[in-house]
Formats: sequence, structure tokens, C-alpha cells
Amino acid sequence: MRFGAVFPTMEIPGRPGEIARWATGAERLGFDHLVVNDQVAARAPGIGRTGFSTEDVFHEVFVLLGHLAALTTAVELVTAVLVLPQRQPVLVAKQAAEVDRLSQGRLRLGVGVGGDPVGYEALGEEFTDRGARCAEQIRLLRALWADSVVTFHGDWYGLHETGINPRPVRGTVPVWIGGESERTLRRVGELGDGWFPRRMPDEQAAGLIRRIRTTAQTAGRAVAEIGIEPTLDLGRVPHAGWAGFVRGWARLGATHLSLNTGGVGLGDVDEHLGMLRAALGASREALKE
Repeated sequence: MRFGAVFPTMEIPGRPGEIARWATGAERLGFDHLVVNDQVAARAPGIGRTGFSTEDVFHEVFVLLGHLAALTTAVELVTAVLVLPQRQPVLVAKQAAEVDRLSQGRLRLGVGVGGDPVGYEALGEEFTDRGARCAEQIRLLRALWADSVVTFHGDWYGLHETGINPRPVRGTVPVWIGGESERTLRRVGELGDGWFPRRMPDEQAAGLIRRIRTTAQTAGRAVAEIGIEPTLDLGRVPHAGWAGFVRGWARLGATHLSLNTGGVGLGDVDEHLGMLRAALGASREALKE
């Protein structure tokens, strides 16, 4: 199992020095990847359905990843998740390819459709068809990453003999998918390199995994190629439950696990790194038992 650290975007000041201390500190602790969240726009406090507001700090994902690429040397850089359908996919393909190049092939792009129309409205994108567009966008991203010149005819997007340069180091970027709706699970099975569940490792989680694997088999895909990365929210799962959470997801076949210190009430970068150190150690010990 590979372990990731979630960047506590709303709790660490936006000063470059603080971001650098967190990123380099997490890499020194031995984390395999760093995870960043996405939110482009929000409503004023008290308005909207996500709980986020204009008072909450969310760094622009690709700018932050470019910064982290320069600060780190080996950790994978992960979005979990980028709200893909509220963005123009050719631009996303270009931005992702650039980050992958600058990090020497360390990008993993987690995508989702989101549940709040605010960002869609702000960016001028349709909210109601976001799921279907997301599937088409993933196909278009992969085409642009794989080939220097692309002709693509979809229901929403079309290109004629068009390409981007540079393209990713590996000729592609792994695309993982977040969400748990029936349509999302089908997208993971048909298209995703991995899945980001946000739940406890219970029988319901096992059922969701079975649905993904059934879809993958029907699509002729190798089930073993689809990764699974849950997140251990340290502010929601008590310390006594950490080991059970890790072991439970390991039994369900999780390949990765992220540790999130956001929402715990920590005061500064050192406190976040201290909790990450403790949780990483406890997680690794849990896998030995």
C-alpha cells in the first residue's frame, strides 16, 4: 500500500515558505504522494450547498502542482479530485501535460464531477450533463496525451488535426475517478485507472468495489489494473480506529491510502507534519499485524 498526505489547503497560510515546509516535510517523512483538493469559486458565507465559502482558501490546482513539482523530487503529485467538467478539456490536457513534464512524470490526475453548481456557473459550463461530459473528456485527454495530432469527434467536443506540445513523459497521465454514484462506478470500471472512495471499509464499500470490477470485466479490462485509494480523515476517525480503517481497506484491496489532517484543529505546519508522522507510523504498523 502506498501512502499519501493531503495538503490542508484551508489551514496552512498561502505564504510560499509555509507551503514549502509542508511539502518537503511530508516528502522527508516518507510519503509516496501528495494530494491536493480543488475548488475554483464559492458563494459568500452562508450561501451554497457544499459548506465552503469565499472565506476558505483553495489554491488553483495546476499552479500549486507546478510549485510542488519544483519543491519536491520523488513524490507523486495527485489531484483528488479535479472537477473536470467545469473546465475546458483541451486546456486541462495542456496543463496536466505541463505539470507532468515539470515533475518528470510524477502526476496522477484524479477527476470528479462535483456536486455544487457554483463553479460551473462561474466558469460558464453546464451542470446537468456533467457526468456524461466527464467520460468524453477523459477520452479526449488521453487522445491528446498519446498523439501529436488528434482528430476527435464527440457529442460535446471536437478537434480536427490538433495537438498539444509538450505531452506527458509517459505518453499519458493516470486518470483516477472520485465519486460513488452508479454512473460514476460504471465510469471507473470502463475508463478509470483507479477510484477514490470516501467511506469506511464496510460491506457497502465491498459492494461498490464488486460493481466496479464487474463493469471492468464486462469492458474487457484487467481488474488488477484499477487502483483504490480511500482517505483516512484523522479528524473524523478517532485514533483508536486508525488501525482498523487501514487494515479494513487493505482487506478490500486498496492499493493506496491518503492521510488527511484537515479539520483536526491543528495550528501550524509543524503540528500538521507531526500528526502525519504519527498517522503514517500507525498505518504502517497496522499492515504488519
